[in-house]
Amino acid sequence: MDLVEAIYRISATFPDFERFALSQQIRRAVVSVPSNIAEGAARKSTSEYLRFLSIARGSLAELDTQLHIAERLDYTTFPPDAVELVNCVFAKLNALIRSLQPRES
Repeated sequence: MDLVEAIYRISATFPDFERFALSQQIRRAVVSVPSNIAEGAARKSTSEYLRFLSIARGSLAELDTQLHIAERLDYTTFPPDAVELVNCVFAKLNALIRSLQPRES
């Protein structure tokens, strides 16, 4: 949720002509992360939860790519704490996925 707030604040600084393009795509991707985590947690099986966590991880990868695009287009420079937050969410999400995956014997 902290990541969602940070990205919304940052994307609000994009040029006006990007209001309905890259900024909206970035916002959809960042909202998708906690939304898929929540939806997966509400499912009845671990395999369903893992599927939604995988979707959340894909959205996070999409977000990371879009943030790099925005920087390359000089729409913004992302503060180091925002980059660190993306990396932290990646790490936590990967750890959660690993903890739920069945162990091989």
